[in-house]
Amino acid sequence: MDYQLGSKIGEGGCSEVYEWMGAQKIVKLAKANTGVGALQAELHHSRVAWQYGLPVPKPYELVNVNGRFGIVFERVYGQSLISLFIRSAVEQVKRQAPDQTADDLIHVKWTARLLHDIHGHSAANLPCQRESIKHDIRRAAYLPDIEKEEVISRLERLPLKQQLCHGDPNPGNIMLHEGSATIIDWNNATCGNPEADLAEYILMLRYAILPSHMPVEAGIVLNNVREPSIRLFMAEYERLSAISYSEVEPWLLPVAARKLAADGISDEEKALLVQEIRRRLGRSA
Repeated sequence: MDYQLGSKIGEGGCSEVYEWMGAQKIVKLAKANTGVGALQAELHHSRVAWQYGLPVPKPYELVNVNGRFGIVFERVYGQSLISLFIRSAVEQVKRQAPDQTADDLIHVKWTARLLHDIHGHSAANLPCQRESIKHDIRRAAYLPDIEKEEVISRLERLPLKQQLCHGDPNPGNIMLHEGSATIIDWNNATCGNPEADLAEYILMLRYAILPSHMPVEAGIVLNNVREPSIRLFMAEYERLSAISYSEVEPWLLPVAARKLAADGISDEEKALLVQEIRRRLGRSA
C-alpha cells in the first residue's frame, strides 16, 4: 500500500515521527540503525502496557512506508517533562532565583508516580530484564572483560522479580497535558526488578550531560538540583511502594555498566559512569 506521510513532528536517535492519516495518529519510522525486529518488539511491549490500562499511546500496527518500517500510534499531545524543565530553568536563571521550588521539581514526582503504576503489573511475557542487562554489559566498551564479569556476578546475587519495567524512564519520554501524564517509547520494556528502573532514573539525574544545543541555563539548574531531585524522587516512590534507596543502591552498579552500551549518551557522561562503576568495584578510576 502507498502511504502518504504528514508533517514531521519529532526525531530521536532511532526514529523519525510524522503525522499519520489525520491528526489523531502518528507513525514512528525507524532509522537505518533500527531493524524491523526491534519495532516488532516495541509494538508488543506497547500492547502489553496498553492492555494493562497504563497511560500510554494506543498502539495500532506495523507499516512499511516506502521501504521504511514504522509503528502507528495514537497521537499524544502536550509537552515532555524535559521541555517543561528547560523552560522553567531558563525562567529561573533570568529571574535570578537559584533555589528550586516544589513546582520546579514536579517532573520528579510525576515520574515516581508513573513508575509505581507501571511496576504494579507482572510481565512474564516480556524479555527478561536480567538477561538484557547482562547482554548490554558484555557488549559495551569502556570496561575490560574482568570488570564486566565482576559486575555481572554482583547482578546475579540480587533478588529476582517479575514486574513490568519501562527501561528508559527519562523526562523526554513522559508527556504532560492538562494535568495528566503519558509515558512513551516502550522499546526497552522488560520483566524484572523495579529497582533497575529506579537506578536508571537516578543515574540519569546524577550524571546526565545535556546536549550542546540545549540552553546553558538548563545545565546550570540541572547541576543545582541533581541530588535534591534524587531525594525527592525516592521519597515519593518509597511513600507509594515502601521500596527505599538502600534497596535500589545495589542496582546502580549493573545499570551504570549497561548504560555504557547506550548510543544516546555522550562520551563525557560515560566517563562519569566508569568512575562510578570502579568506585563501587573498589578500584581507582
